[in-house]
Amino acid sequence: MKINLSNRAKLLGQSDIRAMSLECEKVKGINLSQGVSDLPINPVVEQAAKRAIEKGINHYTRYDGLDELRQAIAGKLKRDNILEVDADKNIIVSSGATGALYSAFLALLNPGDEIIILEPFYGYHLSTVLAVDLKPVFVSTAPPDWKIDFDRLEKSISSKTKGIIICTPANPSGKVFTSGELKQIGELVIKHDLLIFTDEIYEYFLYDGNKHVSPFSFPEFQEKTIMVSGYSKTFSITGWRIGYLVCDERYKEAIGDISDLVYVCAPAPLQTGVAQGIEKLDVSFYDNLKRIFAKKRDKICAVLDKTGLTPYIPQGAYYVLSDVGRIPGRDSREKAMYILRKTGVATVPGRAFYHGNGGDNLVRICFAKEDKVIDEACERLLKLKL
Repeated sequence: MKINLSNRAKLLGQSDIRAMSLECEKVKGINLSQGVSDLPINPVVEQAAKRAIEKGINHYTRYDGLDELRQAIAGKLKRDNILEVDADKNIIVSSGATGALYSAFLALLNPGDEIIILEPFYGYHLSTVLAVDLKPVFVSTAPPDWKIDFDRLEKSISSKTKGIIICTPANPSGKVFTSGELKQIGELVIKHDLLIFTDEIYEYFLYDGNKHVSPFSFPEFQEKTIMVSGYSKTFSITGWRIGYLVCDERYKEAIGDISDLVYVCAPAPLQTGVAQGIEKLDVSFYDNLKRIFAKKRDKICAVLDKTGLTPYIPQGAYYVLSDVGRIPGRDSREKAMYILRKTGVATVPGRAFYHGNGGDNLVRICFAKEDKVIDEACERLLKLKL
């Protein structure tokens, strides 16, 4: 029997991240490809979710999430981002940050609209663009510092361009956008009447004194900024799917209606768990997170450097892109498979983050793993030493 697939489905194949995870399973290797933190869930978050279940908080929530969580997010934005937002007018709780982005695209953009994607990009950003029939326009940044060529960026804007996606701290490069860069992007957005879609889910993973700045923190850009984030990474709860979106109140109802239609709501008791985590975990929790992940980053990067796989040291997030030009293979997929066969360590081919061949000599490594796993991976990677 012939199975007919939509044109949309044909565009969306299995990601290289998932493909490498499957290859890793076959050899029972160490999976440093998928972005899943091995850190244990904080008891405050875990116990709050359990209590919510026991109390019967197990039904549909409002389309924009539980008031408890929206209020907690508003408090967090004021505390950590120096942002004054209204929990009722500006915040939507969503089914993960990806769900928030998907809903925003559907609500604010039309099929055929162009949206600028800086590369290397997070694969799900591109997949979401394609899933809603938008046209991606790629603007490359280059290692080691992934600086933006603003002349090139402006030249990529056409009459069909409606937005730009940024991720800060960035997956996969670990780039942390500076206030100056964000201001330049915002000025282009205002000049050309665009929207900024900003993914800030790694905002608490920062190293070497880098500071997270949101485009939404610029008053002059707030009407043009759609901020998406969540607690999957910060609280090590990727399976809970608790994300959120912050926007001008004029957009909230439209985005919220789409989110309600597609996802109905994020899991109610888990929303309570996240709300309690936001309210009760103090600055020491976030400072400790930075310290833990900085050590992991430094350890894996030192070994990569020793093996000749030059790491581009990330400023934030929990990934490192590494130069694998000396590894045999015609492209990054073959090079990643070579590393897996030789060491049993799974990485992500650089092609997963580029539309062309810009990632042919790169792989991405996730260091959000237990220390014993990092140690074993480092020992194995040393087999590649010249």
